[in-house]
Amino acid sequence: MTIQVFVIDESDNVATNVADEIPQGTMVDVMGTAIETKDLIPYGHKVAIQAIPKGGTVLKYALSIGSATEDIQPGNHVHVHNVESNRGRGDLAAQE
Repeated sequence: MTIQVFVIDESDNVATNVADEIPQGTMVDVMGTAIETKDLIPYGHKVAIQAIPKGGTVLKYALSIGSATEDIQPGNHVHVHNVESNRGRGDLAAQE
């Protein structure tokens, strides 16, 4: 059985788990394409649907939600352990 994950915009490189926790090694349906999860994906968390290089932009809602702090492969869990937020950062605002 393939579990469907939710992609908000076609340009997004992550999808959101709207099912129960998805175990590692589970096939997920990303707009008709199957991707195997490389990590456990908790409910409400994101899974990469494209490769995102270290320093690359993580896109959700067709907007940047952060930068990858390491290389992220399709099927990887995408969360605070491998993404640095670029919103609300006082250090970036001070540079403007």
